[in-house]
Amino acid sequence: MPDHLHLIITGIDDEADLLKAIAGFKQKTGFSMSKSGWEVKWQKDFFDHVIKIDESLATNVKYILDNPVRKGIVTQWQEYPFKGSIGYNLEDILIGLI
Repeated sequence: MPDHLHLIITGIDDEADLLKAIAGFKQKTGFSMSKSGWEVKWQKDFFDHVIKIDESLATNVKYILDNPVRKGIVTQWQEYPFKGSIGYNLEDILIGLI
């Protein structure tokens, strides 16, 4: 999305510090964007939502992928170039929802 970013992050153990992970992500990407000449800055805070055990990961992924569709940027989420996943195939996650 041109004005915001959605991430789903999973900790790999009970000691995972997701707040620290987000802070590090924003610091490193902010520095990189600044060095590249982008006039973009992260806002200080962020909104979070913990996906609970009784919630569907696929439903949350589909919501995120459909964001550029709802905004009229693309007609299908597959067309949006700025999507991706590390460790998961998006099509596999969405089986049963599409």
